[in-house]
This record gives sequence, C-alpha cells and structure tokens, in this order.
Amino acid sequence: MKVKDGIIGLVVGDALGVPVEFYSRAELKSNPITDMTGHGTYNMPKGTWSDDSSMTMATMNSIINKKGIDYTDIMKEFCKWKDNDEFYNQYERFDIGNTTIRGLMRFQEGADPLNCGGTSTHDNGNGSLMRILPLAFIPDIDYETIENVSALTHGHGRSKIACCLYIEIAKSMMKNDLTVKEHVKQACDKIFEYYKGNEELEHFQRIKDYDFSGEIRSGGYVIDSLESSIYCLETTDNYKDAVLKAVNLGIDTDTTAAICGGLAGIYYGFDAIPIDWIETIPHIDRFFSLCEKFEALYD
Repeated sequence: MKVKDGIIGLVVGDALGVPVEFYSRAELKSNPITDMTGHGTYNMPKGTWSDDSSMTMATMNSIINKKGIDYTDIMKEFCKWKDNDEFYNQYERFDIGNTTIRGLMRFQEGADPLNCGGTSTHDNGNGSLMRILPLAFIPDIDYETIENVSALTHGHGRSKIACCLYIEIAKSMMKNDLTVKEHVKQACDKIFEYYKGNEELEHFQRIKDYDFSGEIRSGGYVIDSLESSIYCLETTDNYKDAVLKAVNLGIDTDTTAAICGGLAGIYYGFDAIPIDWIETIPHIDRFFSLCEKFEALYD
C-alpha cells in the first residue's frame, strides 16, 4: 500500500499553498513560490496545514476507529474539527468552505448524514475532492460508498463523479506502471462506462480527451481543481515541480496543491517528497501514525 506516499504528499502540498491562498496567477508569476514559506494570507507559521489536511485526517481517524466507513461517525469527526479545532496543528481552525459548513450545520440540526451535502450546481466546490483520498487505500471500495462520503458535504452528482474519478486515478497509480496520461485514460474509461448516459459526464470530457490546450483555471470549482491537478502532473516530471506548479497557478493554491500532491506522492513515491518540507510541518507525526494504523487495518 502507498498510504504514506499519498497522504504526506497531500499534506505537504496543502502546507505549501496555504501562505498564498487567493493570490492571483499574475502575482505569483512575478514572485513565484519556490520553497515552503510561512505567514502570508493567514499569517500562519511555515508548514501550517489547512482544512484539506484536517478533513483528510478526520476521515482517516473515523475509518480507523470504526474499522470501516461509518457516515455518522465521519460527520462527528468533522464537527470536532469545526467546533473544537481538532485535527489542526497547534493553531485554531482558520479555513472552512461555505458548502462544507452548511452540510455540517445540517447534520448538527439532525439531518441524516447522507442528506447533508448541498445538491445544487452551486455546491460543486472542491471540498469533498480535497478530503477523499483515504478511500483509495480501502480495497474494493465501490463508487456508491465514494459518492456517499462526498455527499456528506457535497451531494451534487458532479462532485460525486469527480471524487470517483480521482480515486480511480489513484488506484491505477498504485496498481500499474503507466504514464500519467495512461492512468487518467484508464480511470476515465471506467468512469465513463459506469456513468454512461449521465449528463454530468460532459463536464469531464476535457479530462477524458486529455485536452489542456485551453485555459487552466485554479479556483474552487471541483472540475477546475481536478483538471489543474492533472495538468500539473502531466507537465512536470517530479513531485516537487508538480506541487510548486499547482501553487503558482494561484487562487485556491492549497487545495490545488493538496489534490495534485496526493496523486504525485503516490506516483513518484514518498522518497520523492522533499524531506526538508516534511520536517517543516508541525506535528507531521500525527499523519505518519494515522498512515501506519490505516495500513495495518487494510493490509
């Protein structure tokens, strides 16, 4: 299993992007990120991770404790993060998406976990895609379960399919020795066959065609996040350059780099992640511990 490769890859990418979240591409082109930095947008020390890593940690914690997927328990873990600042390095929570917070509030008001996520087209932010990676390490995980874990906060079909496609790409990278393009094609073939006839597939056509000749957008929209992450993988040849490129696209820098970093970590391996970046992150041992427990659960 490559749990550590993917999860640490995600956390490092997240921390790399936190200081410059919302910076424009033009700003970063004139002053690009080339190393792990601190302060900036949230005035946080170097290595601070955001909601991307926190919700990933909460998901892993629930799966380990429950020895499987328990939707109610995952939501309870998310609420601990939202209300009690759990699953952060030593700082208070400073970032949460609007769709995510609405979903958690519905749960706290008594809604069934699977009915909490927003289902309008405006609810297709990247808030479930950024935390879904742990499911890639569960053997024989099915699309319905991936969809349900997305739907805890993001219940629209587009977000659900994006999560399934991302997991398929990750699984292909763990099983096969292929190029990035071949991994994406293999995953898209499975997704397009499974969701055949679903009108939402049109939003994934550019990924299926592997056509990144047009504008690469890096805001919070789930399709943009998935496209830009794949683009950064395709146009670089190592972990470091992939996540730096993701950050320097601008806007949703932490999440683009987290999504890209999760795949890049799996593709290139843990040893490809700069050790000085890993050592910069406070309490990174919490993630190492979760990775070990996760592997023990599913090995």
